[in-house]
Amino acid sequence: MPGIVPEDIERYVDAHTSREPEHLRAVAEETRERTRAPQMMSGHVEGRLLETLVHTAGAMRVLEFGTFTGYSALSMAAALPEGGRVVTLEVSEEHAEIARRHIEASPYAERIDLRVGPAQQSLEGLDGPFDLVFIDADKPSYGLYYEAALERLAERGVIVVDNTLWSGRVVDEREPDPDDTTLAIRRFNDMVARDERVVSVILTVRDGVTLIRRA
Repeated sequence: MPGIVPEDIERYVDAHTSREPEHLRAVAEETRERTRAPQMMSGHVEGRLLETLVHTAGAMRVLEFGTFTGYSALSMAAALPEGGRVVTLEVSEEHAEIARRHIEASPYAERIDLRVGPAQQSLEGLDGPFDLVFIDADKPSYGLYYEAALERLAERGVIVVDNTLWSGRVVDEREPDPDDTTLAIRRFNDMVARDERVVSVILTVRDGVTLIRRA
């Protein structure tokens, strides 16, 4: 996945971000070795960002759309206080199997509830409020996940959405013949920008991270 930020800056940021814990390093190594799209993993810098957001928000309940191999769920769980919980939703049993092993081997197994199946099905009976919601799943469904997140968001909660710059392809001049995923992310970004219920900002971290709160 081509980066937004120049590679030398990315390397500098990585080197000057608090070191990756060993249990996350193990997730990253297996993800690179065993999955077809390891770039889907949040990774070191974004993982630390998610951890910091959970800590700063004082979050007790976190909802994640898209577990993948567990890196982001484990990153967020590390910042939860006693009794805190991450509910993470994953549609792929193959990815969930990797995530489940690493979660169980980590110091944070009791803080993570991994649910496998279509997100809309997993959401049934899952009530809010959630203090932080992280969306990093199939891009055409971002709008549905966003609305589900808003319904369950705590009054001072935050929604975090990954891949909202899509390697720069959301910019028309860079991608004159966009694919369906690019178009879906453009539609989502436009929808959030117009939504008067919220205040949002896009950060140029990794592949674009949008932070959203209630207005």
